[in-house]
Amino acid sequence: MERLILNKLLEWKNSTYRKPLILKGVRQVGKTWILKEFGKCYYDNIAYFNFDENEEYKQFFEMSKDVDRILQNLTMASGQKIMPEKTLIIFDEVQDCPKVINSMKYFCENALQYHIACAGSLLGIALAKPSSFPVGKVNFMQIDPMTFTEFLMANGDDNLAKYLEQVDIIEPIPDAFFNLLYEKLKMYYVTGGMPESVKMWTEARDVVAMQEALSDILGAYERDFAKHPNLSEFPKISMIWKSLPSQLARDNKKFIYKVVKEGARAREYEDALQWLVNARLVHKIYRTSAPGLPVAAYDDLSAFKIYLVDVGLLRRLAQLAPTAFGEGNRLFTEFKGALTENYVLQSLITQFEVVPRYWTQINPPYEVDFLIQRENDLFPVEVKSEANTASKSLKKFKELFPDKVKLRVRFSLDNLKLDGDVLNIPLFMSDQADRLIGLALEK
Repeated sequence: MERLILNKLLEWKNSTYRKPLILKGVRQVGKTWILKEFGKCYYDNIAYFNFDENEEYKQFFEMSKDVDRILQNLTMASGQKIMPEKTLIIFDEVQDCPKVINSMKYFCENALQYHIACAGSLLGIALAKPSSFPVGKVNFMQIDPMTFTEFLMANGDDNLAKYLEQVDIIEPIPDAFFNLLYEKLKMYYVTGGMPESVKMWTEARDVVAMQEALSDILGAYERDFAKHPNLSEFPKISMIWKSLPSQLARDNKKFIYKVVKEGARAREYEDALQWLVNARLVHKIYRTSAPGLPVAAYDDLSAFKIYLVDVGLLRRLAQLAPTAFGEGNRLFTEFKGALTENYVLQSLITQFEVVPRYWTQINPPYEVDFLIQRENDLFPVEVKSEANTASKSLKKFKELFPDKVKLRVRFSLDNLKLDGDVLNIPLFMSDQADRLIGLALEK
């Protein structure tokens, strides 16, 4: 499978300011595979150390902070040749090894000629503990589930992926491409972007195996909940996780603690929710009171929406059968368009540095699904699960904040077009949003 993060890894390798790398990402998103593939393509050899399989490796970091001594011990223990500049050293499953993470400081200060990449599940949790954090001594990179573009490439549709990337005029996509991409997007809603699930579909066309792969991943995540240092939080994390389809099935997708459990209060469950956010199993999107910079200054911390890391996992968690794939627009509209909103957010998070927000007005009710920051401009975004849709909330937002809105963006099943200052992006082009907004602004 082709992963676009390979280009970023190559930039890291060639950077004058390269430091040891920490690659973050949820379990089974492809961290180990991508690092080994990167090492195979761009280095003479790989020295791979898994601290879950070989716990004895941890001792080398506990006994000494001397980088040369650590490398000698690792070389002897593994039989791997480790050469400056030519070997990619991979430290895997480092989430429970604070000494290993901390040693990156010494590799950065004393041995930059060695290329080191660390990976691990739940690293967001581990790095939230100040003791294990080598501040300013590492580079960070995030690997997310496969995008729709990567799904197309894995499915053998490179021509469609290239076509989308080459669109450089805001005009309708020809039906021959539009209808095909619409069908492929439905497939992506079913499989999601977790590599194992995508593989089961693209290589074997095996729906049962794909369903099992998603179930296994969800099971692995639920077992991880027990790794919270306070065991009393485990059932709370589990309840929040299982409530997410219900949260997203409501017209108002604002997270409500009472949906988790009758009578639940924020203070009882907020630590459990933060654990899921730190693990990046969910994305937390705050309500903004007004469009202004920096966006964090306008956050309403009491109101937020929660989305899953992957649209396929959301579909499986919601127990929506893959047969919905064949039922017209049903996948897009299922439980109030939650799959569609989740999919669009997944795509936006990989393109824009600042996490999106959302905006609402209560009386009368209006909601802009997302507010994205591109450079120093903010753009209201509405997500529609069908075609031929009016955008009342986008219109209201423009009325209230006329000086703040250069362009309004709508994702829907309508074709690509610029209607005044409303840019309609077909859902299957969401990976191109940043570029298309740039093209629309030029117009």
